[in-house]
Amino acid sequence: QVELVESGGGLVQAGGSLRLSCAASGDTNCISVRGWYRQAPGQERELVAGITRGGSTHYADSAKGRFTISRDNAENTVYLQMNSLKPEDTAVYYCDADDICVVGADYWGQGTQVTVSS
Repeated sequence: QVELVESGGGLVQAGGSLRLSCAASGDTNCISVRGWYRQAPGQERELVAGITRGGSTHYADSAKGRFTISRDNAENTVYLQMNSLKPEDTAVYYCDADDICVVGADYWGQGTQVTVSS
């Protein structure tokens, strides 16, 4: 059974930093966490940052220069380091994983709340 567990969210003042973690359990030969998304109240879920199995990364324009996504393959964990946080970064952050052994599989964590106060 696949499970993604996010952690690291919280309340921080504008300009502060947080590091989110997404730990995947299950068949690690098949599963790979591939990105972080966020969803603010009344808005659609949006991609914040992605990372391929090979380690290539890409970012939403809003995250470039402030956020860094990274992977620890030994722990099957993906991190999102968020610096220079802004109130508009306030949202529930979710991680997403795919599964190369199950066609069409897509897994999500339960989400972690990030609140940035001004």
